[in-house]
Amino acid sequence: MSRIEIEVKGLFATPVAAVLLPDAEARNAELAEIILRRRAEFPTLGASNIGGWHSTRDLPAWGGKRAEELLAFARSAVTQLTTDRDGRQVRPEWSVEAWANVNAAGDSNSCHYHPGSFWSGSYYVADGGCAEDPSLGGEFEIFDPRGPAPMMHAPALKFGGEDGLSAGSAETIRPRPGLMFLFPSFLLHAVRPYRGNGLRISIAFNFGLYRELA
Repeated sequence: MSRIEIEVKGLFATPVAAVLLPDAEARNAELAEIILRRRAEFPTLGASNIGGWHSTRDLPAWGGKRAEELLAFARSAVTQLTTDRDGRQVRPEWSVEAWANVNAAGDSNSCHYHPGSFWSGSYYVADGGCAEDPSLGGEFEIFDPRGPAPMMHAPALKFGGEDGLSAGSAETIRPRPGLMFLFPSFLLHAVRPYRGNGLRISIAFNFGLYRELA
């Protein structure tokens, strides 16, 4: 039998957006100094972090001008990525919270999601060498929101096409200074253990709604 031409369309895709911000070196130098000074003065907030340091979630109040610039870019991006049910552009009244994470050797973040928010994201101030050396770990890991269901019956099989290769498992994002990525807040995610001798510094943020759009 001849091969049948089948059109395959990936439905119910989950949007994950990434962008490399300009002027990263200068911005990150200032942000690293602010974050590490804050870490020296305040204990870690117990959250998803396993080891490492997690700041309070009020980074806009102490992060300075560079943090303001970063969050303004993130706000613009999530607005651009949000529409109403008919696909028309909208401008939600966003609420924002943001915090810093510092991971050293052996530190990680457990699997979690961000309730009460619509968009979440991360920005990398320092990668601790992860970008150049994959053996150092520290990847940001995102899990299939469908859970393990696609793998339960036949774990050895995948669905054909690029969209089906990670079904029921996870995707990873390798840290890189200046990289910002955005994802729906319902996505379960974690940070794999960092095995380097430097510091993996990131800023995380949530965008929620002050009120629902009419």
